[in-house]
Amino acid sequence: MSSPKDQTEHVVEYPSYCCLSYGRLIKYPPHYVPYPPPGTTFGLSGLSSQAQFRSRIRVKRSLVKMVTPYNGTTDHADYGYSTGVHDLNIFYDTGHLTFLAISAVLVLLMIPGVGFFYSGLARRKSALTLILLSMVSVGVISFQWFFWGYSLTFSRTGNSFLGDLTQFGLMDTLAQPNGSSALPDILFCLYQGMFAAITPALAIGAVADRGRILPAMVFMFLWSTIVYDPIAYWTWNANGWLFNLPSYDFAGGGPVHVSSGTCALAYSLMLGKRTGYSNNNGLPYRPHNVTHVVLGTVFLWVGWFGFNGGSALAMNIRAVMACYVTNLAASCGAIAWILLDYRLEKKWSTIGFCSGAISGLVAITPAAGFVKPWAAVIIGVCGGIFCNFATKVKFLINVDDSLDIFAIHGIGGMVGNILTGIFGTKTIASLDGAEYDPIGWVDGHFVQLGYQIAGTLAVFAWSFTLTCILLFLLNLIPGLSLRVSPEEEELGTDDGQLGEFAYDYVEMTRHMADSTHPHSDASARTSQEKV
Repeated sequence: MSSPKDQTEHVVEYPSYCCLSYGRLIKYPPHYVPYPPPGTTFGLSGLSSQAQFRSRIRVKRSLVKMVTPYNGTTDHADYGYSTGVHDLNIFYDTGHLTFLAISAVLVLLMIPGVGFFYSGLARRKSALTLILLSMVSVGVISFQWFFWGYSLTFSRTGNSFLGDLTQFGLMDTLAQPNGSSALPDILFCLYQGMFAAITPALAIGAVADRGRILPAMVFMFLWSTIVYDPIAYWTWNANGWLFNLPSYDFAGGGPVHVSSGTCALAYSLMLGKRTGYSNNNGLPYRPHNVTHVVLGTVFLWVGWFGFNGGSALAMNIRAVMACYVTNLAASCGAIAWILLDYRLEKKWSTIGFCSGAISGLVAITPAAGFVKPWAAVIIGVCGGIFCNFATKVKFLINVDDSLDIFAIHGIGGMVGNILTGIFGTKTIASLDGAEYDPIGWVDGHFVQLGYQIAGTLAVFAWSFTLTCILLFLLNLIPGLSLRVSPEEEELGTDDGQLGEFAYDYVEMTRHMADSTHPHSDASARTSQEKV
């Protein structure tokens, strides 16, 4: 192993295990190799700055050869929490760590954005419930991710379908690289945990006006375990079958958007229609607070820079390009949507602009690390147009998807996944320094479109089927019935489920109505809340 010419350096060569789950070919071993005796060297690409280390890396599909100076330690300790023996910071560039930490915060910021967006679209009497449920998702999924979600999704061993529990309770999860050689396990866990948290938050808007909170909380935990974790594993873990097909998904078109949109469709189906809903024109009412919709859109738009840009898992040119095309697609989607609305209504719609921006953001999500700016324009416009027309699908299939979650996230994610197979190019993917095979049609790889469609259909089928089964079983358990009583639905979930209100004047007028008409029914007491 050691060179006779220089006994202080050698190259460690070993079979690699996995690479960044977004398609990068840089691979790393399932565990750090034991430290060699003093005077030898080993390392991983990207673990140190050039000021400290001079490293070289040759990327292959099956082998990785690397050289970095040995850090002087001799104890082969467990790389989970043995920080007293090794200074683990020397293996990582603080620039990459800072970038991913900020990206994680930006993704977290998106979750209250979802709450405000849904709250503004809903009726006044359910406004606070939707904000609460979005934040409840953070609490429930943060525990689920710690408990077993991260291990089931990103453990280094497992079959092609699901990971194992080797990292149950984040055992031995600290400084080993995961996802990227530039990131320690614990930071990758934090970042991906935000993705896991926002996905059920997107779907749970389906309960608007008629769903109970307790079964929704139980549902979040179980749904993430049996739906989100397997889909994310298929897509982003190097052992996953979609990853090896390959079906490209840079930041979550399938695991986040198609799965959440499909979940919302199934949840709406299992809950049934809201009282007064007509299949011809739905439940006629105006969104109660357009300002909340705009505020939620701002949170989401800003947070999406961390969602897509951070998915490069390092601060590099690919991350910058992902941020650029994200903003461009959102802008084009917004303009496409309001132009369609203006054609029919001859009015410029603020809600249409916001909905179009979100549609463009959803559509660019799987493609952000693979496409050029001109392709992002097409993807954004297609996202805005297809999602706009998809809002009519609920009438065709007779399902009360009250906030059009399936239309925006489900259809938008499908559009993005499919267009990635057309416009994806290795020219953009290679901006992170890795080597890629041809990706989409623009690279002459025509079979990729079939892989993208297959992956999209698999995610749709898995999410819809398992969501329906899970909700059916939950509804059979005493105390976990999915729907509120007719009286609570008429009164509003803010009053019936929370006893709190988004607006003080709602509570004030309610008390005035009670004192004036002490025997009035729920309909009379809430008539002033209807829009």
